[in-house]
Amino acid sequence: MVIDELARLLAARHCEVDVLDFRKEPLPLYNPDSAHQSSVYPSLRSRVERADVLVLGTPDYHGSVSSAMKSFLDHFWREFAGKLFATVVASHEKGLTVTDQLRTVARQCYAWTLPYGISFVAGEDVRHGKPISRAFSKRLAMASADIATYGRLLAGQRRVDLASREPGFMARHRPASTSNNE
Repeated sequence: MVIDELARLLAARHCEVDVLDFRKEPLPLYNPDSAHQSSVYPSLRSRVERADVLVLGTPDYHGSVSSAMKSFLDHFWREFAGKLFATVVASHEKGLTVTDQLRTVARQCYAWTLPYGISFVAGEDVRHGKPISRAFSKRLAMASADIATYGRLLAGQRRVDLASREPGFMARHRPASTSNNE
């Protein structure tokens, strides 16, 4: 799996990695009336809160994200604020609409995104979850470097912003005791 390869590259850059595979850890379809009472929600929320970067990997299904990815994204929004999203899309058509949809979610949740997405074609770029093209291997290496670098920078600034009394978009996510909205 490409996400596993990217996780390996990130671990080599001394990043703590937690891979959520919806095939092994299925998430119930999002229902706003009951989703947060699900038995899997507290553990998943804790994992999302600990993450500084979310690498979102999905196939391109008819120009859109997978239902599992959409359900995951629907479960959270406050937890994404100020964090970095990186996108990985399996697509025969470059995954541009899917990448744009994931960037839109990031914007709506006050998250940041890398200025590019990674897409690949099975059989051309990847076989059995491993990169087979030199160009794709270079893109993964570039992404791992950028995720590690900008993930650390944004995580540090996010912590400062949450602890500060300065105005800014993270002000609405501060604990009540430090908020300017008192």
